[in-house]
Amino acid sequence: MFNPSREQVRQFFCEAWRKYRERAILEGAEVTAADLIRHHPEYHALLENPALALEQEFTPESGQMNPFLHLSLHLAVAEQISIDQPPGIRAAYQALRTRLDVHAAEHAILECLGEALWRAQRQGGAIDAAAYLESLRRVARACSQ
Repeated sequence: MFNPSREQVRQFFCEAWRKYRERAILEGAEVTAADLIRHHPEYHALLENPALALEQEFTPESGQMNPFLHLSLHLAVAEQISIDQPPGIRAAYQALRTRLDVHAAEHAILECLGEALWRAQRQGGAIDAAAYLESLRRVARACSQ
């Protein structure tokens, strides 16, 4: 399993954004990352300053969302949808898309993924895929009402 360091994750997003802005060839996950970054203009200035991006801390006390965590969760959701893993996530996404635009649907899934990760961390185990999918289905049902 790929387990990049904090610095590697930050460098990846900064580099994908740099290449996008310079119209350089994007490779693999950089294509998705650049598209995600385009939809988050609030992160552009930070990503355009790699030195700051590498050193800046994002703590709960600061009240700031960690942009690298946010973008990484987006990237994970995009991958999950593309390979339908866990099975059923693509259908849940499509149900959300009947009421929400792409970005809003991804954000709804992102919230469920964040909660599933938090629970797994607290319990010291793996993500409960069934509970994650049920959470997604609840959100999709709520959006359709």
